[in-house]
Amino acid sequence: MDKQKGLVLRSDVIRRVGFTLIELLVVIAIIAVLMAILMPALNRAKEQGKRAACLNNLKQLSLAWIMYAGENDDKIVNGEAAYSSNKSNPMPNLPSYHTREPWWTGDDCASGYMQGEQLAADVQIRAIKAGALFPYCKNEKLYRCPTGIRGEMRTYSIGDSMNGLYRDETHRGDVGVRVGRTVLWVKKRTEISVPGPAYRIVFLDEGRVTPDSYATHYNNGQWWDPPHVRHGDGTNVSFADGHSAYWKWNAAETIKIGKMANPLHQFRPTTDVGREDLEKMQKAIWGRLGY
Repeated sequence: MDKQKGLVLRSDVIRRVGFTLIELLVVIAIIAVLMAILMPALNRAKEQGKRAACLNNLKQLSLAWIMYAGENDDKIVNGEAAYSSNKSNPMPNLPSYHTREPWWTGDDCASGYMQGEQLAADVQIRAIKAGALFPYCKNEKLYRCPTGIRGEMRTYSIGDSMNGLYRDETHRGDVGVRVGRTVLWVKKRTEISVPGPAYRIVFLDEGRVTPDSYATHYNNGQWWDPPHVRHGDGTNVSFADGHSAYWKWNAAETIKIGKMANPLHQFRPTTDVGREDLEKMQKAIWGRLGY
């Protein structure tokens, strides 16, 4: 009888320390609730880390851009990205707006880039290393945002006004138009006086490889190249004084266009807040509005 009682007692102990099915379901539910609370916070922290890495990349590129001008009689690097039909030559000998000025980066953009076509990674890296800016920024990883499109080795572009493709009413020949004390299309760093270097964009985070320079209208109220929505509902940019910053877009229409898989070009905002987003970019590119 004692042995049987002992067995009964041990059985009772086992029943007392075990979990019932309901208890297990409650624990699982609590864990699921905690995960639902914590995961967005963890994702935000992860994204903030990638945003910080992107901002550092842009800062390093801007410092290299400044160093280039310092060693070239204040002349800034050719802001176009090389682009040709012959992808075997990373620095094609093609006509340019800038005679005898090598592109800041080589031909790393596929002909069908708008449809998602990409060049091989080694071809893209060879093009980056052939660029005029590479001797001043020799880490090819700094040319790419951590959250850029997979397989694209360069995701940053230079804005039109920084010796890129000039636009209507921003130049006379190869000289930038001066409106008041503001030089619209810049060839030398000393021309960036009003507004000062801290207010004029050099590099932008497009999140993908594109040719030429970042196209921006000066004399009308619409986007040329699209607004790019990166790192949340904004984008990273860097300026002629070497600092970088995160810009948050305010308009729902700006964010909607920028989040498209193939963002809309020549987009004209329809709301006041949308026009404010556009004008912020235009002023940072050209120094002022032309309309």
